[in-house]
Amino acid sequence: MNTRTGSRSMLALTGVVVLWASAFPAIRVGVDGLGVAALSFLRPAIAAVALLAVAPFLGVRRPRSRDLPLISLAGATGMTAYQILLNWGEVHVSAGTASMLIAIAPVFSLLLGRAFLSEAVTRRVAVGSGVAIGGCVIVALGGGSTGFSTGALVVLAAAVVQGAYHCVSKPLLRRHSGLEVATYAMVAGTVLALPLLPAALRALAAAPPRALISVAYLGLLPSAVGFVIWGYAVARLPITVSTAALYLVPPVALVVSFVWLSETPRLLEVAGGLVIVGGVVLINRRSPAASRDVPTPADARHPVDPVPAPAVRPPRTVGSGRS
Repeated sequence: MNTRTGSRSMLALTGVVVLWASAFPAIRVGVDGLGVAALSFLRPAIAAVALLAVAPFLGVRRPRSRDLPLISLAGATGMTAYQILLNWGEVHVSAGTASMLIAIAPVFSLLLGRAFLSEAVTRRVAVGSGVAIGGCVIVALGGGSTGFSTGALVVLAAAVVQGAYHCVSKPLLRRHSGLEVATYAMVAGTVLALPLLPAALRALAAAPPRALISVAYLGLLPSAVGFVIWGYAVARLPITVSTAALYLVPPVALVVSFVWLSETPRLLEVAGGLVIVGGVVLINRRSPAASRDVPTPADARHPVDPVPAPAVRPPRTVGSGRS
């Protein structure tokens, strides 16, 4: 990899971190002006239209008919359910808190993979999962005026369905690129969210300009452009570099939320967020020998968002910063 290509790849990776981190405060603005139902339909719909528009230029193939059930399940979990749960959760918790809780999604991906795909869970993974879950408990305890935040549990449910999306995506990623799977799932999720269309139309008629700008930003940049430049970066950088960069999403989201929304996180929430990220880092930590045995990916991966994820031959490293 030459210097120019490396610089462009790192710039793309930086863009992904900023886009996916900024999605959390943008969701808060969109929910305030449009409501949960409207935002949950409009964001994936805008992203689906954008991805379909560029699909012919990026080599996205038509899905196989035998893959349609899995694609539908991926759309239901990673797009429709994820959007509804995360958007509803951000009605009750701050954008920065939501970004820290979503960081645990790789843990649920690993646990669900163990349950349904018979994937091995090492002692290190088990310990890291326990640490990350403990961090979520700390965040939940520090997120509400009564000492416990129900909204935090809803955001955790969003992390669970994102983990389910990763498991569903693995068989698809053996036959399709990460960008293709993202496009298929985004379209499927939009179709499954069609019952929310009437609410979206009513909300659009009365939405303030800042909410309209927010949903357009979410659909076009974190959702559509974010997936494209993530694929560009991951195809040209070692997976360890790409995954490590995504650990920056929660702290960047805290900074953006403070600047954009004047949100100041509680000390206990920040402590819990650090514990979550520490647990995920432990899960993804490799020995030098193991790292040499894993090839640098040649294909784009789709993490989930804003929101990260497995490749055609999924490595053991899993990360997530998607929003």
